[in-house]
Amino acid sequence: MTRPEPVSVNEAAARLGKAPRTIYSWATRYRVRKWSGPDGVLYDYADLATIEACIHRGQTVPATPEARDALRASYSAAA
Repeated sequence: MTRPEPVSVNEAAARLGKAPRTIYSWATRYRVRKWSGPDGVLYDYADLATIEACIHRGQTVPATPEARDALRASYSAAA
């Protein structure tokens, strides 16, 4: 697993080119890893980016953060 990169909803939205409400939706629907930060909830950027990539490619999004970690690891191994 890659080292988590906690980001706010607004930062994730800006980096992924999505609306904050989309990030909230993904975080809830796909149970994205989250942490409490001094300014609110932070989400795992790599997990959100993996979700965005799967949706963009028309692939099924793996159901758990661990399955998405494995998907990212398989991409690294194939490279």
